[in-house]
Amino acid sequence: MKSTARAGRQGKRKARKGFIPAAAPASETIAPDSFSRGVVDNPKPDLPQAIPILIVDDHPLFRHGLAQLINSDDGYSICGEASSAPEAMALVRKLRPKLAIVDLGLKGPSGIELTKSLRVEFPKMPILVLSMHDEPTYAVRSLRAGANGYVTKQDALGSVLIALREVLDGRVYLSPSMASEVISNVVLTKREPGADPTDDLTDRELEVLERIGKGEEVKAIAKTLHLSPKTVETHRSHIKEKLRLENARQVARYAVQWVSARGI
Repeated sequence: MKSTARAGRQGKRKARKGFIPAAAPASETIAPDSFSRGVVDNPKPDLPQAIPILIVDDHPLFRHGLAQLINSDDGYSICGEASSAPEAMALVRKLRPKLAIVDLGLKGPSGIELTKSLRVEFPKMPILVLSMHDEPTYAVRSLRAGANGYVTKQDALGSVLIALREVLDGRVYLSPSMASEVISNVVLTKREPGADPTDDLTDRELEVLERIGKGEEVKAIAKTLHLSPKTVETHRSHIKEKLRLENARQVARYAVQWVSARGI
């Protein structure tokens, strides 16, 4: 009995000692709320005026580098990180950041779809879109979806802090290279809506067209976009009709040429 009681007391002492977790190294980021990204500890507890920002990007290394760059400015503080649209919506509802940075090429619901959802639920929150695409089509579609700015990832490290200031001040921002492309392609050429056949495609149809052009099969596209193969085939059928093509083979040929011409 004594040995049993002693073992019980020792077990309680161990339980009490183990209850307080060891402090995480300063270099580690937290990952709560069942997300592998999630809420981020405030790196600036003595700077309450720092504007909280949420980053949504499915590339961890790029996300980490961008967070470090933004946190280097005392005016901003990364409050959370997400890698998908559903995670982003949950974190925005919980953290109420003052601005969201959204990657256009998310898996599942795209950055454009996330932008639309955020704009409906949080109409006054500025949204800055980041994208690997330097094609004006994507910038224009992002702005139409409700984004306040568009920065290519190539320009991000050099202009993201400027972009943050601009959109937080209520102005629309385009990275320098993208601004010149939009002006030359849309304004100077006086291109009318519908001049490019792909203008008639929905954002999802354009995304499917791009993936077809990159050689992805229907099943792979469906898996990446979290859609059923039948839904992807329906999108492909609509693309065929809108672009006045005869069959799936012509859709694939057009898509490859479209992607190649834009260096996507």
